[in-house]
Order: sequence, then structure tokens, then C-alpha cells
Amino acid sequence: MASASGAARRERGSLEASPLDEARDVSFDASDGFPLRGTLATGPGQGPLVLISAATGVPSGYYAKFARALVEAGAGAVLAYDYRGMPGSPKPPGWRGALRMKDWGLKDMPAALAALESHAPGRPVVGVGQSFGGQALGICGVADRFERYAMVAALSGYWRNMQNPLKVFLAMNALGLPVTTLAGRTLPFMGLGEAIPATIYRDWARWCRSPDYFMSDPGLPETDRFEAVTTPILAVRHPDDPWGTEKAVEALLGFYRNAPIERLALGPQDAGGEPVGHLGFFRSRFAETLWPPVIDWLLRGELRR
Repeated sequence: MASASGAARRERGSLEASPLDEARDVSFDASDGFPLRGTLATGPGQGPLVLISAATGVPSGYYAKFARALVEAGAGAVLAYDYRGMPGSPKPPGWRGALRMKDWGLKDMPAALAALESHAPGRPVVGVGQSFGGQALGICGVADRFERYAMVAALSGYWRNMQNPLKVFLAMNALGLPVTTLAGRTLPFMGLGEAIPATIYRDWARWCRSPDYFMSDPGLPETDRFEAVTTPILAVRHPDDPWGTEKAVEALLGFYRNAPIERLALGPQDAGGEPVGHLGFFRSRFAETLWPPVIDWLLRGELRR
């Protein structure tokens, strides 16, 4: 994966308050009692609520400027949250359960959605998922509560679908598995952003070795839920993304066989020549170039190309 750490640090932190919006830290529990944290941005807009589900290794603060842009465009509230085991939602003292990546989608995403809905009951909800956040929609079991869902750089992670497959395979397995086994987490030199617990990293690496990613994982029967997803999807791909190649993105979209899907390619050619890559879309320098069509689609259901 392209490095998330530098981008995340640049975009991290609470939103700046303005007459249009405010942001506050929120805490809520998953169904198994695991404590989660996020940031809720609110404003006077009458548009839908928006849930932002992050990419692997990316803190919720990275999405703060995009959340503010959504509020200023009329969203009623926007919640970005940190998955269990990540620095923003750390393992609490005395927690005995194993940290598993599947629980990001099975438990954390539904809990975050419930926390957002409690802010304004009855208001329509839309979602944004970057990378893993796009995969999570299929297993979360609450996809029907989203009116629309934008997937940004979301892909099936099989290593052979990547731009540099051998490099990815060796980095994840020959390097990543021994390092995380010894250290208990990913380390900064691996270029994967925030520290990922070893048990979660092992799940991720195992899925990426499988041609159908997590779809045949016997420990994840909830992949059957993909069949029930009929939520309209906007799949945003970046042509210069070495992970989210067209082949990798289409592999994921193939799992959503009953959902209506619109595709949108946004890359350097749409951003004044600036590289976008796997994680770059949410950087604030793209607020005037890449963000508007996605925000319009999320809040109004319109895709202006």
C-alpha cells in the first residue's frame, strides 16, 4: 500500500470551528463492548448524515477537511471513526478478545452508523468508504440503511491484481509477517500509516494471498451478505493507484452483483497533474478538483462528470 503516514499526519486533527459547523470527539461501544472513538462534525444543513469508514492504517482525523466540506455543502452531520485496535480506538486494559480485521466491518461499522443515526433519528444516511471502508459495506449487515455509498480506491486485495504484484507479496509476507510477529504491530518503516495490530495484519495478509480475497474465508461466512446489498454505489478509481488498479477494483465490484454501480475515474488529469495514488483523494489540495462530483453525488444523488 502507498504510505499513509505522511498524509495522515498532515490532515489529522479536529475540524476548525466556524459559523457553519462544529466538531467534537465522540465515544461509543461496538456490540461486543469494545470502545470506539470518532469525530462528529455538525452543521445547520438539512442534507443526509454521512458516515466515513477509513482505509487500513488511516486515522479518522485524515478525513476532517472532507467532513467539513460535506457539512458546508449541506450535510446534516458527518462521522469519521477509528476501527478497533488502531491508535484512535486502542485495545482497552483487560480486554481479552482477539483483535480481528473482520470485526471492523462486522461490529465497528454498524456501531458507528448507530452512533451517527442517534444524532438525528430518521434522517437519511449516506456513506463513504476508502479502501477497506468499501469492502466493509458488503459484510456489515446494515447496508440497507444507506441511501447511497461512495467507494474511494476500494478494491479486492489479491496481490496479483496489483501494479507491482511481486513487490506487494514480498512486502506483506516476507517482511510484514515476521516484523509484526516480533513487534506485535506494524512499524513506521513499513509505510502503512498508523500502527496495525499483528493479529489484524495477519488477517489482511492472508486475505491478500487468496484470489477471491476474503470471500472464501471459512471464518467469515458473513460474505454471504454481499448478495443482499442493493445500495447504489459510486466506485471512484484513481488511474495512478498502484493498489487500486482497474482489475482490483472490478474484482471487488463483482462481489456487489445486485447493487447498481456507477464508475468514476479521478486522477492526475483531473487534478492539475497532481498525483493521487491510493490514499490521496482526501487531501485538502483536491477540494476544488476531485471532491465536488463525489460530494454532489453523496448529498444529492447527482454525478456531474
